[in-house]
Parts: sequence; C-alpha cells; structure tokens
Amino acid sequence: MLKSKTFLKKTRTGGVLKIVREHYLRDDIGCGAPGCAECGGAHGGPALEPQPQDQASSLWPRPHYLLPDTNVLLHQIISAWKPGTWASEACSLRLPGSLETYVEQEQGENANDRNDRAIRVAAKWYNEHLKKMSAENQLQVVFITNDRKNKEKAVEEGIPAFTCEEYIKSLTANPELIDRLACLSEEGNEIESGKIIFSEHLALSKLQQGIKSGVYLQGTFRASRENYLEATVWIHGDTEDNKEIIVQGLKHLNRAVHEDVVAVELLPKSQWVAPSSVVLQDEGQNEDDVEREEEREHMLKTAINEKMLKPTGRVVGIIKRNWRPYCGMLSKSDIKESRRHLFTPADKRIPRIRIETRQASALEGRRIIVAIDGWPRNSRYPNGHFVKNLGDVGEKETETEVLLLEHDVPHQPFSQAVLSFLPKMPWSITENDMKNREDLRHLCVCSVDPPGCTDIDDALHCRELKNGNLEVGVHIADVSHFIRPGNALDQESARRGTTVYLCEKRIDMVPELLSSNLCSLRCDVDRLAFSCIWEMSHNAEILKTRFTKSVINSKASLTYAEAQMRIDSATMNDDITTSLRGLNKLAKILKKGRIEKGALTLSSPEVRFHMDSETHDPIDLQTKELRETNSMVEEFMLLANISVAKKIHEEFSEHALLRKHPAPPPSNYEILVKAAKSKNLEIKTDTAKSLADSLDRAESPAFPYLNTLLRILATRCMMQAVYFCSGMDNDFHHYGLASPIYTHFTSPIRRYADIIVHRLLAVAIGADCTYPELTDKHKLADICKNLNFRHKMAQYAQRASVAFHTQLFFKSKGIVSEEAYILFVRKNAIVVLIPKYGLEGTVFFEEKDKPKPQLIYDDETPSLKVEGMEFHVFDKVKVKIMLDSSNLQHQKIRMALVEPQIPGISVPDEISNVDVNEPEEKRRKLKK
Repeated sequence: MLKSKTFLKKTRTGGVLKIVREHYLRDDIGCGAPGCAECGGAHGGPALEPQPQDQASSLWPRPHYLLPDTNVLLHQIISAWKPGTWASEACSLRLPGSLETYVEQEQGENANDRNDRAIRVAAKWYNEHLKKMSAENQLQVVFITNDRKNKEKAVEEGIPAFTCEEYIKSLTANPELIDRLACLSEEGNEIESGKIIFSEHLALSKLQQGIKSGVYLQGTFRASRENYLEATVWIHGDTEDNKEIIVQGLKHLNRAVHEDVVAVELLPKSQWVAPSSVVLQDEGQNEDDVEREEEREHMLKTAINEKMLKPTGRVVGIIKRNWRPYCGMLSKSDIKESRRHLFTPADKRIPRIRIETRQASALEGRRIIVAIDGWPRNSRYPNGHFVKNLGDVGEKETETEVLLLEHDVPHQPFSQAVLSFLPKMPWSITENDMKNREDLRHLCVCSVDPPGCTDIDDALHCRELKNGNLEVGVHIADVSHFIRPGNALDQESARRGTTVYLCEKRIDMVPELLSSNLCSLRCDVDRLAFSCIWEMSHNAEILKTRFTKSVINSKASLTYAEAQMRIDSATMNDDITTSLRGLNKLAKILKKGRIEKGALTLSSPEVRFHMDSETHDPIDLQTKELRETNSMVEEFMLLANISVAKKIHEEFSEHALLRKHPAPPPSNYEILVKAAKSKNLEIKTDTAKSLADSLDRAESPAFPYLNTLLRILATRCMMQAVYFCSGMDNDFHHYGLASPIYTHFTSPIRRYADIIVHRLLAVAIGADCTYPELTDKHKLADICKNLNFRHKMAQYAQRASVAFHTQLFFKSKGIVSEEAYILFVRKNAIVVLIPKYGLEGTVFFEEKDKPKPQLIYDDETPSLKVEGMEFHVFDKVKVKIMLDSSNLQHQKIRMALVEPQIPGISVPDEISNVDVNEPEEKRRKLKK
C-alpha cells in the first residue's frame, strides 16, 4: 500500500517547488514470534527468541519481549547488557514500514513525540497480536523507557511499562547488571557535598554564536600525558595566530576529556602561561580534595621570559563529546561496604571515573572496561558505569587486549563475509591473470627482510644490460589483484588501514591467506607483482623508468644479516650475490645524493626482544643493529615511492594519494638548539639542508654518542607525516626526505594506502580499469583521514607493547644499574635514555612522604640544579632500573639516580634486596 504526502516549498529564487513524500507500507511482514499461527514464519527474516528462563523479572514474571525506546538504546547499548530478548529488533527494523503500525505526524506534534507514539503503537499492536497465540506460547511486550511522560501514556494505554533501572533491578538472578546501568544525566548521581567546582558549560547555540563572532575558538582538546592539570586545544581551521591554545588548571579544563571538541575563550595576554615543565600524576584517592589541586596548580607557574608565553584559554563549553569505553583498573574505596569507587584508566590522559559497583572485591586486580555517563559541576571526577571484565592485570593476553582496545586497533577475526572474497585453494596463475602482465620469472629476484618475516611485500633485482647500463627492479606484491574495489574484503582492509606489529603478535590488515601466502613474495614460488624498473648508469643516474604488472619467482628470501654476509664474502660470486652487490653500490650513491639535497638522517632507538621458546617471556633486550643492507633496501623503496608518486600525479593531478611531511615550526627546534648550545655546538634549522649539515658537523671526539643523541632529539622535533589527496592540498613537499613529491607504493600487504596507489598506477599504465570512488577527491580525503588515524594508533600500540614487554624483562631480571644520558630536564625530574636497552625513563627528585630537595630550574639553558648539583641535557649519569609494581594501576619502569652522588637523593650502586613494591618505611629498614 502506498501513502503519500504533498506540500509546497518556496525556493531561494522565489519559485515554488512541489514535494511529494511517499511511504510504501507492507502487509506481509511477520511478527517474528515463534509459535505464531497467524504469521507462521512464512515471511522469513530474523525470528525473535523466547526469553531465557534464568533472567525472569520479579516485576513481570510472565514470558515477555522487551521493547526499549530510542533513548534507552542509545544510553545502554555500550553496556552490552542482555537481560532478555529485545523485541526492538523486529519493531525497529520492520514494523515502521508495516500497514498496522504506521504513524503519521500530527499537527503541532514534534518529531520526538511522534516517535514515542509510534513505539507505543508498535507495542500495543504486538500485545494484541500475540494474544492470538496458544496459551502455552503466549508472550507479551514490556515497554522500557526513562521518559516519565512516555511511561505514563503507555500505562494509560494498557501497555506494561517500566524504567530501565526498575526493570534491571527486577532481574534478581543477575544483580551484577545493576552496575552496568548508565547514569541518566550529567546532574544525576551527584556527590553529596554539593559544592560547585566547575563553571557551567554554555549552551550550544551560544557557543556557535561566539565562534561565529570570534569570541570563542573551536578545537580538539588534547590532555597531557605528563601533567593531568594541563592540556592543549588544537584549533580547527587555518588560524595562523592561534593554532594551539594552552589550558592550565582544573577549573579552566572545565570537565573536558581528551579528544572532545570544545569551545575555548582566549584569556588576556597578562594571563598567558608557558607549557609546564612539571611532571604531575593524579594520585589522590580523595575525590573532593580540590584545595590540594589548587596547591599543585601553583607548581605550574614558573619564572619565565615573555618569549615562552603561549596563547592561553579556558574551556567554556563542549561542542561534541568523543567518549569511548575505557580500559583500566578499579581503585577500591577505603570505606568498608562502600559501593562508590574510583576507576583509573590505563590512558593517563583520561581522568579517573567514579562508578558504583557491588562487585568491587571481585574486580580488584582485574583489567575492566568502564564508560563515562556524565560529569556534574560539583564532582571532581566524571560519573560512569562498569561495562566488562577483561581479566587479571599483568597477564599477557589481558594486557594485549587492553592495548589493542585503548588504541582502537580492529583485531576481531575476519568475518565470513570478508573471507568469502578470498581465492579458492589450490590457487594458481591462470591465462587470464597474465593479461596486461609481463613474465619476469627469469630474473634473479630476491627479497631482504627482518628475520621471521612472512608477509614479504618487496623483492629486488639488479643486472647489467647489453648496452653497459644497469637494470634495477623493485617488485611489489600485487595485492590489488586479489582485493577488488568495494567488496567486503576491500572495506575491511580500508577500515583497518594498516597491519599492527606487536612484540609477539601481528594484527593483519588482510587475511593470512593473502598476507603470508598468496601475496607474500616467498622464494621458489610464482607470485603476481607490480614492478617498477629503471635503467641506470653505474653512477645511479636514472635514464628510463617504466612500470608493469608482472609475474616473478624469487630466487632467495634473505634476512638483512644473510644479505650482508653475501655482500661481504670474498668467496661468493653467484647471481644473487652479484645482484646484491650491484644494488648496494647504487644505494650508497643514491643515499649520498639524497643527503646532499637536504634529506635528514635521524635516529630513534629501536629495541628487539629475544623470547623464551617455551614461556614466550622476554629473556634479552637489545637495540636493533642496522646494517648496510637495511639502508640498501630503504633506498630503493624510497626511489620506487618517489617514481610512482610522480607518475600517478601526472595522470591524476586532482586524485593522487600522496604523503607529505610538513616542515616543523621554528619553535619545535628550541629544545634541540638549546641542548646543542649547552655543549658549545650550533644547530641551524632554517632549512632541512642546513639542519642536516649542522647535525653532520656536530661531533665531539671526547663524546662520540653526542651526535646520536642530537639526532634522537631532532626526531622529537619533527611533525607527523600524513597522507593526503593531491586535489585538496597545495603543499606536497616531504621535509625529512627533501623530496618535492612522495607516496607509499611498496607495502600493500600491510598498508591500505599502497593498495589505492597500486590501483591509480594500474589505471595510469592501462593495466586495470578505474571506478568512481577512485576519482572522487572527497572520498579519497576521507580515506586519508582514516589512514592517518590508524597509522598513528598503530605506532602508539607498538610502543605500548614494547613498554609492557620491557616491564616483563625487568620483572625477571631484577634491579640493574646502567649508564644513561639526559634527554630532557623538567622542573622536578630528568628524562634519560639508556643506550644499552634503547630505554627511556624519568628520574624524579620529589617523592611522596619525603623531604623536598632544593630544586632550581632554568628553562633558558635548560638545566636543573638539585641540592647544588647541576644537570644539563646530554649529561652522562648512572641510574638504577627496576620494575615498580606498587601501583597496580600503572606498573612502570622506575629509575633512581646512582651517579652523580647527591646525599638524600642518590641510591647506592650495589644491587640490594630492596623491593620497590614494599612500603617506604620497610624499604628504609632494608637499606640500613
């Protein structure tokens, strides 16, 4: 049956437009209830299941379905509670389109009231319809709503109706479900003191007016990891003057949570502050101790010159909350029998969350998930509710799950819908596959990768041509052949964006059949590839470049060490070794040329764990050794990426997926310049070339590690490289590589960006056909946004995995003393790097329940004087490393100063029986 509604609308030009809205109503949709004789399940679709017997309600003991209203679903969906079978599945998906339950909006009725009425009509229809079932099968629908008026109207109409809380409390067999109830509003469940801590958030309409007039600025709230009383707001839009606003102090932060979109009011210049150099962690258990917070805020203020002051503001309102479920641990209340406890998130940028639970004893020492419900003005912390128990703290499986959830890494098994698009096994190359493809199986191709690598993306070859020139090929796995645009496999790969490498685990972007088998360029098997082939002179001058889809057969899968051994061997002269030597010679010339153009050679300490074969616990921790072969492979991957970037931009000037690295603002280099100056060295930062040259000159014969430290510090000054669509940006330059254009082509097994680039290149050379989304720059820009987020989260997840395995290593190793170098000085601490382990940590000079030492901080030098002993960046110190498990919320590697000796601060060098997890008083006795 068709129902239509016609109305007239006046256009901007003064014309009149006739609009017809049509509703197609069906009379053949079944109710979904099993045992219904009238419907009989003849109409297909998902059937409703009978209510589980162990979840009977004391309010409504008869068998029933639940029909929640929209707000109940929105507020409770995250808690994943399942007290019974939701009738809403049938109602929301199918009933609104059926003849019996269609409801038109009445005159003077708003959309919300119409929706409420529609749900009541559906509930009433269900109850009338289900009466026709036999007595033993008879069921009813119970309406769940937190809207008082909606509930009253439902009861008047004879519909059984309860609030969500009433119904959950009636499930006496499942009392733990009460913990999962979300608070109904920000003002609900307020703390008893009633003392107003925060100013009221302005209404959205006022915020929008203020932003439009320039009174307020809109941006993303980024909380600090090191200081819970400080945050920055990254302003949206291209405002050059105020791209970043500092917010300091509890009241100015005004209940904003990391990643919220907020409105800030810029404070007068007289109230501007500098970024704090204090490391502050929120360790208080007393949620009402606001006076203590004000004392700590005074620590943020320091004597500074005006150059260091930054635009400073206060949060006046929330435009969009970006809350998510948070992993962490329960801090059980000291009050006996208390149901109110604090939850400490694993992410230090998230505030503690106050929850009510009857399971506190059972949840102690466990990793749990909690959701925020609201943050009242009179509460030091937001309110929330318990969602899920993940497992025991410290267990590898639990901690891995936590870091994947915390960094939003999609890690569920691939669905059947995704797997259905994989090729059927056994797979082989067909005649059809060979169309538009060159047969390069005769070439002496080999791959060079880290040990244990199974997802081999790339392989290389080098041979001399008859004309005396060299032919060099980079062959990349042809993943786009297997992943076709728009199907479920493509959509899932795009969503994941990247493979995530953890210390003991790999979260694949594509199913294992592709990543470790059909796409992996393993030796002695035929594989489909996308090849970039150059003709070069012996001086690495590029004479010709061509691209082709191909078939290759790799002759060897080597590790970096094995390839290096072949190059260095005086006795090996086979085709593979000759090819490697040619590649290595050319790579050195290419690298020299890049550096002469201003490419940066930076440093970042990477660690490698050696695992016990049985327990899989780390038994050794070393910094990764880099060989010539690492650089050899890198040079040709860079060259291929640049060559492909040029080609796809030539063909698709508006739709090329490229990668850029913005030049850092001069302020980013301040710490590097000051640190070098403290060692009587000059670092110039006006261009990438001048930075590269001054880093090359910054040598000290007496201090050979200094240059590495400077390069590590320079890495910290850099901006993040990002993907972008060429039609949406004008600046293509890659600062770190000193290249005018760049993209990612060489790792399609582990990066979705490369798959898009492969598709663009295939169209450019006529090897494949295009599709609409490939030339839609707005859709490409959305893909780039997701890829940038996924890559950033993957990096953070990898670092978190390294940090956890480092804790496991030192847990088994015990306390060790090692040499370290100062990377940063803070107002109350020094941040040090231990070269032996590639490990970074903080040495605090102020400890709880200990006399405060005399600390004099100078931000200009920068330096920190502790009881008369002065510390500068790059100073050599000796520290003791130990695992501190005294705070189960955040187990951490703790470092204490051994040398230089400062009475009352330094600890003895001897390895003692002191347990950092013992109470302070007991530790002192052990030391004596």
